[in-house]
Order: sequence, then C-alpha cells, then structure tokens
Amino acid sequence: MVSICVKDIWQLNRTKRFMMKNNNMTRNLGEGNISKLLASLAIPAVVAQVVNLLYNIVDRVYIGHIPGIGANALTGVGLFTPILMLINAFAMLAGSGGAPRAAIFMGKKDNDTAERIIGNCFTFIMICAVVLTAVFYVSAPQLLRWFGASDATLPYALSYARIYILGSIFVLIVMAMNMFITTQGFAKISMLTTVIGAVINIVLDPIFIFVFNMGVRGAALATVLSQAVGAVWILHFLTGNKTILRLKKANLRLDAKIIGPCLALGISTFVMLSTESILSISFTSSLSRYGGDLAVGAMTIITSTNQLIVMPLQGICQGGQPVISYNYGAKNNDRVKKAFFTQFKACVIFTCISWAIMMLTPQLFAGIFTSDKVLVNYTAWALRIYMAGIFAMGFQVSCQQSFMALGQAKVSLILACLRKLILLIPLIFILPLIFQDKVFAVFLAEPVSDIIAAIVTTIVFMFKFNNILSENE
Repeated sequence: MVSICVKDIWQLNRTKRFMMKNNNMTRNLGEGNISKLLASLAIPAVVAQVVNLLYNIVDRVYIGHIPGIGANALTGVGLFTPILMLINAFAMLAGSGGAPRAAIFMGKKDNDTAERIIGNCFTFIMICAVVLTAVFYVSAPQLLRWFGASDATLPYALSYARIYILGSIFVLIVMAMNMFITTQGFAKISMLTTVIGAVINIVLDPIFIFVFNMGVRGAALATVLSQAVGAVWILHFLTGNKTILRLKKANLRLDAKIIGPCLALGISTFVMLSTESILSISFTSSLSRYGGDLAVGAMTIITSTNQLIVMPLQGICQGGQPVISYNYGAKNNDRVKKAFFTQFKACVIFTCISWAIMMLTPQLFAGIFTSDKVLVNYTAWALRIYMAGIFAMGFQVSCQQSFMALGQAKVSLILACLRKLILLIPLIFILPLIFQDKVFAVFLAEPVSDIIAAIVTTIVFMFKFNNILSENE
C-alpha cells in the first residue's frame, strides 16, 4: 500500500513538472523579447532546413562525381525533381495548413482541438502516401520522358525514382509532422529530426554508391533509409510524454470540419510546391529544346543551389509562424506586428547577402556538384542570370508566409499563384520569342518574375495587415 502511494506521489509530481514545462513553453510565445524568441525558434528551424537540403544535395554531389557517368547521372536525377516536388507538396498541404491552425487554437487555450488537427493531418498524409506511391511508381517511365529525359539520362532517372517513390511514406511523415513539433515551440527537437536523418544519409551515400557499386540506386536507398529513421523519431516524440500536443488514436478519424480548414490554409503552400513541379518541367523542356543535356544539367545544379537560399528563408518564416499564429489567436496584436517586422527584416537581409555571394562566386557553387569543366563554366554563366533577382525573395516569402500564419488562406493562395503560374511559367515560353539568345531568355524569366512578385506581394500585405489585425480586435 505504501509502495502504491509513493508511486502515485511520484507520478503526480512528474505530471505537475510536465504541465509546468508545457505552460512555460506556450507562455513564452506570448511574452518576452520578440527578437530573442524569434531567434530561438528560427535558428534551429534554419539549421533544420539547411540540413534537410543535404538529403538531396549530398546525393547530387556524390552522383555528379561518379567516374565516367557523373554528368549524365546528375542530369537524370535532376529530371526526378517534378515528382519529388509533388510528393513534398502533399506533405506540406497537411503540415503547413495544420500547424498554424494548431498554434492558433493553442493561443485560444483549446489544446483538444489542436490535437484533433494533428490526428486528422496524420491520417490525411497516410492516405496520400498510398495513392502517390502507386501512381508515381507505375507512371514513372512515361513521366520522366515527358520531363525531358533522353536515352542517355533515362536509365539513371528511373533507377533513382523507383526506389525513392517506394519510400515516399517516410518523406511525407517527416515533412508534414515535423511542422507540428516546431509549431509547439520545440524547435530544437524539430532540428534534430533532420540532423539525424542527414547524418545517416551522408554516411550511407558513399557506402552504397561507391563501396557497394550501386550508383544512383544507392543514393536513393540511402535517402529513403535516413528519412525512415526521421519518421520513427517524429512519431516517437509526438506519441510520447514530452510533447504538448499528442498524436492520439482517438483523433485519427477524418472530420471534414477539422481537416477542411487545414487543407484550405495549406493549399497556398501546396500550389507553391506543385507549381514548382510544373515549373521544373517548363524549365527542363525549354532548356532541352534550346540547349540540350548541357543546359538541363546546369539547371539541375542551379535548382540545388537555389535551395540553399530558399530553404533557410523558409526556416526563418517557420520560426516566426508559431509566434505570429499564437499571438494572433491570443489577440495580442502588438506582438504580432513586432514578430512580423522582425521576421521581415531577417528575410530581406539574408536574401540580399545571398544575392551578393551568388553574383561574386558562381563557379564555387557549380564546382561543388561536378568536376566537368564545361558544365561548371556553363552553370556559372547561367547561375548569375537566374539569381539576379533573388534579393527580392526576402520580401515576397516573408509576406506570403505571414498571410498563412494569420490564417488568411485565400490571399495567400492568390499570391502563391502570382509568381509561378501567372508570371514565371508564361515568361519561360514568352521571353525566348523576344530574345535572340533563347537559353539566356529562359533563365531570365526567373529574376523578372521574382522582382515583380515581390513588389506586388509586399504592397498587398502592407495594405491588408492592419485590416486583419483590426478585425482580430
């Protein structure tokens, strides 16, 4: 009897400590210095995004240096990008839509609804995993041909694609559910998810590619296994005792009233990523027509280099999202303003510095992915053109992502469509009709759309921001 009482007392004290820790975690989102709070959330998120890049970049670095076949293998793997983007898009449809809504309900002190959101989003991505795996595995050969694969590059593209597609369930879990860890304020745990996976990927890549002589298949297998470890890590945390919002069996049944608003909010990110797939197809098909495999290979390197800027930028906004969403839900408008403008300045400074580096040292980035001198020189030339407007991304991404943090699904969707669907994709096909150098014209479409989209998005956000906060009062 005494042992039972001691055990009960110990369990009660443990529960109290856990509740105090969780209360402090959520209280910090509504109090304290905004800059320090944003830094504490954004820095781990940025590190996580940069490390997450290693899943694809490390593959491409190793593949590009395979003796004899490196250039063709790298181009082939690059042709898988549209499918990769579509898989990511479905993950972010649930994650980027569900996480801000969960944070808003946390701000309203309604953790039960927030937990129902997590459960519904998890079920949704499981359904997506089954459907996407079946569809992409069967249609991969036809899709890769459509994306611009030649007889020389198709075997490498298909070998990589088939293995990656079979492991897409782990990719979906990592990308979607990790956002529910970040939105609770556990930025370091979220960072560890990607760090652990990336380290495993870095270790396995050379072993599978060179030691076991598996080539591109080894790169894909290493990525899938590292993502699987990350998925297990996330599910262990979200079902454990350290999380504030827990993934529970009772919340897995889909409820239209719960999942519907999440998907409505996440649709803008889904459009951004799915149109990235259409964008990749547009670039590769046009470049294949005007510049051949060399231009397509350069675009593969440029896409990876561009992610070195875009992913950390997303990380900064992921750090700002919990603060903006929580305080918006708590109707603390002053902190919402401070959080946005702190995030906005960080994004703009980062992209301006990145622009300067890209303009000054394009050969450095090209040389990371290949030892082929012809491809390095060609890529360096193209990289300067493509990155000429990257400084404007800080304005556009910060404002568009803040609309999502504020639960403004419709305007976020419109602005997501503006840059790619309305501007960039048409320009890829229109500018070659105007300029004599067709390849130059294709690459020029990127900076033109970046600058126009940034101007429009910033003006719209500044006009609507005060109105949104006024309605919140």
